[in-house]
Amino acid sequence: MASRESDEVVVVGARHRPLRDAYHWLLRIPWWGLVLVIVASFLSLNVLFALGYARVGGVMGVRPGLLRDDFFFSVQTMGTIGYGAMYPASDGAHSLVVAESVVSLIFTALSTGIVFARFSRSISRVIFSTRVCISPMNGVPTLAFRIGNDRASTIFEAIVRVSLIRTERTAEGVVFYRLVDLVLSRERSPALARSWTVLHPITPESPLFGMSPTSCKLQEVELVATVVGTDDTSLQPVHARHRYLAADLVWGARLADVLRELPDGRLELDVRKFDAIAPSEKTEAFPYGA
Repeated sequence: MASRESDEVVVVGARHRPLRDAYHWLLRIPWWGLVLVIVASFLSLNVLFALGYARVGGVMGVRPGLLRDDFFFSVQTMGTIGYGAMYPASDGAHSLVVAESVVSLIFTALSTGIVFARFSRSISRVIFSTRVCISPMNGVPTLAFRIGNDRASTIFEAIVRVSLIRTERTAEGVVFYRLVDLVLSRERSPALARSWTVLHPITPESPLFGMSPTSCKLQEVELVATVVGTDDTSLQPVHARHRYLAADLVWGARLADVLRELPDGRLELDVRKFDAIAPSEKTEAFPYGA
């Protein structure tokens, strides 16, 4: 059976929309990539207009045969600088200046809009524990992982959803990937700060009931966790998603404690233990402990 270890999916037959896709691509790339794209586009446009000025001519102050003078004149025109040392003196040069002015207005508006859109986007910094633990809790096998807000702000009315994806075969022999929502002990938190442990009791109604590490691997079990809420600083919605593979499920272990009470009565949250786990005891109903 084919493995789904990779997030890459080969899509065939999808319609391509270059302009829309370019806009979303510019919103997703790193800041250094966006700056590089803007600078490269600005220089490329000026090179094109410099070639036009060199062919048309009629720019006073430009030394014949020196493309760099035409390039510098183009930069001054597109940047609305105009030192006065170089200026158009023919109808052809004036026409190119008009065209470059229009292009400059459009380019500046697009660049400013994209930069503003990126600054105004509220990007969450929700972190997920690297592994999912399955261990007994009050005698019931329970799936648990940890999420937290890596910012100093708080996410209000945070809602978490967890879905299980596994490979199944129908009675007709058709293989398909079934997605099932997991019922959580608590799926809503009024305020998500540094740490929140998400719990799913593996009761007889759970799709994980009766499964083992071997069956999870054979059925290519995956978990997809999503978090949505409102950032209390920007008052904008934030969301995050994380994917766990069968190899990320640790049977017979629990999440290590990150909270402890100090001698003065205050609580201490040790985020250094965010991904730490501890072994659990074996029980008759759960034989995977230490």
